[in-house]
Amino acid sequence: MQTLRATYLQEVTPKPCPGALDVPHLMGCLRERLPENAIVTNGVGAYATWSQRYFPHYQLGTQLGPISGTMGYSRPAAITAKLLHPDRPVVCFVDDGCFQMSSEELATAVQYGVNIVIIVFNNNLYGPIRIHEENRLAGRAHGTDLVNPDFCALAQAYGAHGEAVTATADFMPAFERCLAAGKPALLELSISQEVIHARYSLSELRARNKR
Repeated sequence: MQTLRATYLQEVTPKPCPGALDVPHLMGCLRERLPENAIVTNGVGAYATWSQRYFPHYQLGTQLGPISGTMGYSRPAAITAKLLHPDRPVVCFVDDGCFQMSSEELATAVQYGVNIVIIVFNNNLYGPIRIHEENRLAGRAHGTDLVNPDFCALAQAYGAHGEAVTATADFMPAFERCLAAGKPALLELSISQEVIHARYSLSELRARNKR
């Protein structure tokens, strides 16, 4: 048991994160800010490893995620959760590729006054596919770099609140504004492609495959 406990603590101890946004620290700030019954949703993607590793859950039914590799899941899941539990905060984690699979659900959230907070991990990348390319194709990337819209402007066009942050210190004030917006809100995290997975950076992945 002591060995398992030590392994667990090692896994959840934050490690250095590339770029100006310290994602493990952001997850810790969210955990401290949100009540234990807050509901968190995520789709499928390497971005989900950040919340799964650094955002602990203390109650059953507080994490919703797909088991079938379904991109675009997290927004409709968050809307449904908020409709069922309007008194509980609902945070939707999604990355840029996953977001564009069901971005139109912003209209649904606005139409029905479903005040969820959507946190978009934007690294202009299909993360899991790039990982496979790095592992199996010696880094020959094809079709995984993304040219994205202005997510904040898109949210505002739908009638939602929209903000973007590029530095760790700006995250929690922006998140508080999203919670207090009185309508659906989107908070974009502009992160480097190096921030590809909670266990390794893109450079570390490449270096490992060259050994």
